[in-house]
Amino acid sequence: MTYQPQKDFGTPASNSTDLVTCTIDGRQVTVPAGTSVLRAAAEQGTSIPKLCATDNMKSFGSCRLCLVEIDGRRGTPASCTTPVEQDMVVHTQTPHLQKLRKGVMELYISDHPLDCLTCAANGDCELQDQAGAVGLRDVRYDVQDTHLGQEKDHSNPYFDFDPSKCIACSRCIRACDEVQGTLALTMEGRGWDSKISAGLASDDFLGSECVSCGACVQACPTATLTEKKIVEIGTPERSVVTTCAYCGVGCTFRAELRGEQLVRMVPYKDGKANRGHSCVKGRFAWGYAQHQDRILKPMIRKSINDPWREVEWDEAFAYTASELKRISDTYGRHALGGITSSRCTNEETFLVQKLVRAGFGNNNVDTCARVCHSPTGYGLKTTFGTSAGTQDFDSVEECDVILIIGANPTDGHPVFASRMKRRLRGQDGRAPAKLIVIDPRRTDIVRSPHIEADHHLPLRPGTNVAVLTAMAHVIVSEGLANEAFIKERCDWDEYRHWAEFVGQSRNSPESLQPVTLVDAEELRAAARLYATGGNGAIYYGLGVTEHSQGSSTVMAIANLAMATGNIGRRGVGVNPLRGQNNVQGACDMGSFPHELSGYRHVSDGDARKLFENDWGVALDPEPGLRIPNMLDAAVDGVFKALYVQGEDILQSDPNTKHVSAGLAAMECVIVHDLFLNETANYAHIFLPGSTFLEKNGTFTNAERRIQPVRKVMTPLNGLEDWEVTQRLAQAMGLDWNYTHPSEIMDEIARLTPTFAGVSFARLDEEGSLQWPVNDAAPDGSPIMHVDGFVRGKGKFVVTDYVPTDEKTGPRFPLLLTTGRILSHYNVGAQTRRTENVAWHKEDLLEIHPVDAEDRGIKSGDWVKLASRAGETTLRATVTDRVAPGVVYTTFHHAVTQANVVTTDFSDWATNCPEYKVTAVQISPSNGPTDWQEEYEALSERARRIETEVPAE
Repeated sequence: MTYQPQKDFGTPASNSTDLVTCTIDGRQVTVPAGTSVLRAAAEQGTSIPKLCATDNMKSFGSCRLCLVEIDGRRGTPASCTTPVEQDMVVHTQTPHLQKLRKGVMELYISDHPLDCLTCAANGDCELQDQAGAVGLRDVRYDVQDTHLGQEKDHSNPYFDFDPSKCIACSRCIRACDEVQGTLALTMEGRGWDSKISAGLASDDFLGSECVSCGACVQACPTATLTEKKIVEIGTPERSVVTTCAYCGVGCTFRAELRGEQLVRMVPYKDGKANRGHSCVKGRFAWGYAQHQDRILKPMIRKSINDPWREVEWDEAFAYTASELKRISDTYGRHALGGITSSRCTNEETFLVQKLVRAGFGNNNVDTCARVCHSPTGYGLKTTFGTSAGTQDFDSVEECDVILIIGANPTDGHPVFASRMKRRLRGQDGRAPAKLIVIDPRRTDIVRSPHIEADHHLPLRPGTNVAVLTAMAHVIVSEGLANEAFIKERCDWDEYRHWAEFVGQSRNSPESLQPVTLVDAEELRAAARLYATGGNGAIYYGLGVTEHSQGSSTVMAIANLAMATGNIGRRGVGVNPLRGQNNVQGACDMGSFPHELSGYRHVSDGDARKLFENDWGVALDPEPGLRIPNMLDAAVDGVFKALYVQGEDILQSDPNTKHVSAGLAAMECVIVHDLFLNETANYAHIFLPGSTFLEKNGTFTNAERRIQPVRKVMTPLNGLEDWEVTQRLAQAMGLDWNYTHPSEIMDEIARLTPTFAGVSFARLDEEGSLQWPVNDAAPDGSPIMHVDGFVRGKGKFVVTDYVPTDEKTGPRFPLLLTTGRILSHYNVGAQTRRTENVAWHKEDLLEIHPVDAEDRGIKSGDWVKLASRAGETTLRATVTDRVAPGVVYTTFHHAVTQANVVTTDFSDWATNCPEYKVTAVQISPSNGPTDWQEEYEALSERARRIETEVPAE
């Protein structure tokens, strides 16, 4: 589309179902009761001048520009703070109003720089627009004392703050409060001395509590807060609506461009996942797409000890196909496999698993969900009948009790966390929701501005099942279960068996307190609150799934929800917060070795026949190898070739030494990615990938929302990722002839019942759809299990606590747990190549003051982190966010390779690694470990690229 700013209605929409009709400038308009006059006018196409008002924040009434006259009412009220009334008659433009507005605007401009022609916001400035709208042509005042010439704050890597251009409208402060919920900004001083401040007077934006979500920049009506790219490139001339490629929230953005040069990413107000908000990653951290480290030409090499040799695409595909054929002929078809990407589109992921099944002739396909949310798929399918969350994100607005377990939404899913915080603060006018947090760390959501958890249960890592069983004990033994719901919706005999189990005295909070380290009375109070507090919703993350009892924990969560009747309506549910942008979609598309798309087992003859008839090949009825099995088989000498699309298993998977041994044992490792990642150290073929800005397709977010990904610019490598996989399939002799991803989606819809009603045409029309979309739910399914569970009756499963085999002891007395930080994403391959490194230059180890003092460690010291699997070094930060006996770090930086210390222990049902419980020791260190030095040398050798010497 050509560039047009998103329409701003001035104030938020009213949720009232009652309608009111009024007359504005001689035209009748009917709107919901409670709608402001400003918004009612905008909805009928009348633009009332405004500066302090914007439609994602409450009305403020300070700028005095939006004045109107109302018949029968004295004065000139502000239209932003005046609600419409039945039969009200409003005049938005009269000589009196014109004079008042011009006078107000004259005062603003008298203390504002008149550098419009050279200002970065020229043509995109509300102050400039409104000066024209009120007819201001000159300024009579000769002001001697002004705010001009103040020092600019350039500290933030993405935007500048110029206080000389500030009109003190407070929109940035209100955005930080009402939209983001960080409250980092304030108005310093009073009257003439009023000035926006990022905290204390000594703070700049970079050093403040500001999280760089961009809400203040978006809210600013002048050039006070301006993106550096606008200054560098200029204002955009066109825009394309697409979907963010970071976390599982799935924010919708307008990519705004000049030519094919991306100027900025603006959160789309009609995006149903983000509702016009963003975080630092989605809003600003897209520079990796043009980073100098991107590989744009295919490369091959015979041995991982050789330098890379650049080749053309045709040679790369021919060589890759010949290697795969050689290995299949030599070792058998089961010696090959593939890994799909949770960063790629549904269509691209579908083609990779199709390539493995139809081209390689086996089911050796897996995805990164193996190491994150595979227990979600197993646990929710077992209990509810479908492998996904139950609610849409809007549902949080109707929660009365929010239970967060094993998730850190302010860092991992910040845009949804902002919506959650609004409900916790009662910003909708209702009583604030109550909050229960079950986490070993004191995460930001436990205590932040205007928010404090009603109950924080800081459990010992690895005891999730014990804590949830103790909560269930309280609910059952105190008669708090919703037996009417259970009898109607669940298997009553299974419930009674489960209730008998959890009701045993050995499962009481008091009996389990020595195991969990959670105060029994606090746990009892939390259980009572969840059971009796109204609509209760559970949100969980990798702190639930990445355990030896990950699947058991998911089922224990489902048990709690069913026992209390918190399923099947708005404001309740079981909600996994997915880590990557399309990890839900990758699972939906059949990326597991035992399932076809739509979660149908490969042994299901009817399901398999559908695909065989469509693809014209026979499919293997036996499940294939999971990622850990592929690596084990490689070490054993029977698995020889691996196609990895958009994943970096050497950095992300546990026990790095075992992963590297498996990769080194293979004869053909194909990496299809943007950069020479860590896995590429062991690759023989590199196929350059395309970014989300360079492709068409769809992503599916954590709420099952299928959203369009639209090409913003031409792929720098020449091909979209689906084209790369298709060209490889064609080189292997498969008759694939897709011309656009929409055709792949048509095939997905044809073969996948939950996607039956999905097409690109419908997505273009409606913006997004939540599966299942089929004859039973033609408009999609925001809420699951409304009238009954997908499996029929909800299934209660006994989940006995089984301690992990990973034990602490004299050599390794501490427990390590891992997670993410706001500024980085997954293994950091993208965010480390952006200015986000300004906030997080390295992985840090959090250690409690008691444990630090015992070891003579201070914040900033280098320490050695050692486990039974391996050791690495990093800097320590001493903090009481972790409990004594627990340490914590992130895994975003390859130089740390935190997963060298994690072990092979995994979930009993899915092999999801136990990242969250590793026995370790911490000791002072003088430098990198031997392994780190050896790995750095290996990486340097592995990244060599042959350069042609020009002929003389």
